[in-house]
Amino acid sequence: MVAPPPLRNDCFALPSGVDWTPVTTALEHLKSALGPVVTSEDIPLTSASGRILAKDVHACVSNPPHANAAVDGYGFSAEAAQGEGPFHLPLVKGRSAAGAPYLADVPIGHAIRILTGAALPNGVDTIVLQEDVAVDTDEVAFHGPIKAGSNSRKMGEDFAQGDAILEAGRRLVPADLALMAAAGVGQVCVYAQLRVGVLSTGDEVRNVGTDLEAGQIYDANRPMLLSLLSEWGFVPVDLGRAPDDRSQVRAKLDEAAKTCDVVLTSGGASAGDEDHLSALLAETDTLNLWRIAVKPGRPLALGVWSGCPVFGLPGNPVAALVCTLIFARPALEQLAGGHWHQPTSFMVPADFTKNKKQGRMEYLRARMGPNGAEVFASEGSGRISGLSWATGLVELPHESVTIDRGTPVKFIPYSSFR
Repeated sequence: MVAPPPLRNDCFALPSGVDWTPVTTALEHLKSALGPVVTSEDIPLTSASGRILAKDVHACVSNPPHANAAVDGYGFSAEAAQGEGPFHLPLVKGRSAAGAPYLADVPIGHAIRILTGAALPNGVDTIVLQEDVAVDTDEVAFHGPIKAGSNSRKMGEDFAQGDAILEAGRRLVPADLALMAAAGVGQVCVYAQLRVGVLSTGDEVRNVGTDLEAGQIYDANRPMLLSLLSEWGFVPVDLGRAPDDRSQVRAKLDEAAKTCDVVLTSGGASAGDEDHLSALLAETDTLNLWRIAVKPGRPLALGVWSGCPVFGLPGNPVAALVCTLIFARPALEQLAGGHWHQPTSFMVPADFTKNKKQGRMEYLRARMGPNGAEVFASEGSGRISGLSWATGLVELPHESVTIDRGTPVKFIPYSSFR
């Protein structure tokens, strides 16, 4: 098992002079700066679905492993059936079936009964469908012309032994397991699953199920983020919550550095009196307080605590979700050893109107209706119900734009972040 190199303490540092950071600049920087922070391990193929390949996979056998029949019919050498016909070929005794091949040679000018998937005997390269023949005990008859190689599969026509069939960095899906099984691959080298800690901060935050006192709210971020991480194939680690107390936030970060590969926090990520996360990361000389030109969102505190990268998300649940989807999602995939995650988007007609000013990229809670993309009635970031109402986000560009009904807009389904 090879351990990855430690994350550079300056991995989140933007070029000097950068103030308000465009979304595209932030994403490009994360993509270039981050790499795997987890080790690799060999696991059985049957346990590999959802895991990320740490090495290229090469075929142990060819597919097909031997030339075989694509249909039920009669096999022969194409030399014996040139032109229009009709042809009358004597049958050899026996047949070739899947798993029970005919082991003798078939002389040129003779034919053999052959079934789908059966290995082609020596002397057979072409098959005629059983529906296109007349047959008796000793002979098969059919008309031409029949193309040489018809209804047969060549050895290795899909892939050959030794071919690279899957690349490192790929997150495996069930179809990949079928491919590797066909290639004779029984063990797979994958990255260990990324352990992502989730910490909520703030005196006002309480766990759901407890009684609220004056000025308190329930923690919506932690359940949301833990669920997202599990859905994305990471190992979520619930770090609980910490009040606005620097020593307790420090203790939580110390705990996280021992048990997690990455930490997501919500709240305390700006530069106020009670923003203790930012203050603690500043002590390590790794704090980068990105002011991102995005709505909702903007403050994103990034740093490294005892070798563990920390993403300080906004405390507002709407902003926390948007920043997690847009910034943390692709970064986590790359930290886990995977490829940069680019969500699939679609240009669809807008079923809303809006005059957007220049200066920042905007993400609107949206869902598809009969006339196109509908957006939530309020853009207020405190309206958490809009997250559940929506099935995705409409992304509006950094530039000013006027949206009328029917104007093409970019729609990113929540499902494309999986």
